Amino acid sequence: MPSAFEAAQRMIAAMLAGRSTAELAQRTRPDTTTPLKPWIRPAKHLEPTFTAANWKVLLGNSGASEADKAELYDAKAQEQLEGYERNIENYIGTLRIPVGVVGPLRVNGIFAKGDYYVPLATSEAALVASYGRGARLISSVGGATTGTLAEAVHRSPGFAFASTTEAGLFVAWICQNFEMLKATAETTTRHGKLVEMSPHVEGDHVYLVFSYTTGDAAGQNMVTIATEAVCRAIEAQSPIKPLYWFVEANFSGDKKASAMSFVGVRGRKVTASVELDGEDVRKQLHTTPQRMEQYWRMSALGGVMSGSIGVQGHYANGLAALYLATGQDAACVAESAVGVTRIELREGDRLFVSVTLPNIIVGTVGGGTNLPTQSAGLNILGLKGAGNARAFAEVCAAVCLAGELSIIGALCAHEFASAHKNLARGKA
Repeated sequence: MPSAFEAAQRMIAAMLAGRSTAELAQRTRPDTTTPLKPWIRPAKHLEPTFTAANWKVLLGNSGASEADKAELYDAKAQEQLEGYERNIENYIGTLRIPVGVVGPLRVNGIFAKGDYYVPLATSEAALVASYGRGARLISSVGGATTGTLAEAVHRSPGFAFASTTEAGLFVAWICQNFEMLKATAETTTRHGKLVEMSPHVEGDHVYLVFSYTTGDAAGQNMVTIATEAVCRAIEAQSPIKPLYWFVEANFSGDKKASAMSFVGVRGRKVTASVELDGEDVRKQLHTTPQRMEQYWRMSALGGVMSGSIGVQGHYANGLAALYLATGQDAACVAESAVGVTRIELREGDRLFVSVTLPNIIVGTVGGGTNLPTQSAGLNILGLKGAGNARAFAEVCAAVCLAGELSIIGALCAHEFASAHKNLARGKA
């Protein structure tokens, strides 16, 4: 690993290439004299006139061309404009990302049961091929065993008080009035339920971690609106008045990897496993169960030494592609792609492989799931609509299992670099 001093030297050399420190200082000062380019016009509703006005600004003031406009704002994007009303602001069109499909991926789960064709939206060559190979291996031995183990979506408002004593008295009042807070939260939603509250005192600050179930929705907006109502009720009814409060005080693990979510749950905690015969490993992954376990042991230690939260190969690859293809909040991959992969040799030349992911944030209703192409992705899975979110979470785990098998097999067989070369650069 290069020293910080060497890294800083290289960066400084790049910064000063062809210019003096005085020129660099002038370049980075606030500029209040150059006229600002025209603002993009905000609009509460999506209307062709506003989109046309936005494109007029872009065509005259950015690097965009008429060809770029035709790509983003084609006939379909114009026709479906109203369908994006609740999903986008300052609309200028739609983005096309290549979508591949893998499967059938057989899943034998508590909620997911059957053979699933899985759409994956990505621009990374080799990704779909890799997940497809893992899916073939899993399905050829009867499928992955999956389970949804827990579920909860958190929101963590924070309250400031005049003293630590007041903070303690506030927590006492909160605990005595949980049922009132629960009733208040549930007036804002038909599907969300406030199931738990965990208070945390830090000096004269109090963090309340509210845990909700959210039905078949991912539920991020649902729990925010419900928690806002709870905070308003606290403000109105608590005898110990906070000096100020915030609906989210960064204790919930929202859209970030956190130790709290790793040992608990945020969204849905799911696991998937498969047991493989050594001959299947040799035939389909071109390596051995022994080498797979050796790799896992070394990579687990590497993960520990690097300080990763959890130890796994590349959950983010499969989850990001699946989330994009099915209308999930792609930013939730930051927390969803946390978990543990485990590989063990078993008697009789067999290999056990499992993945456990405690933060799968997915829904089959609401959010982006009703958009045209994302709806099509959920229909390919057969999991669109109410009653399917837990099954979808289990499919997510099975997809991650497929990806772990394939990438670890490629690393063990020394095929990792050649696969990317052949499927990406080799196409040029």
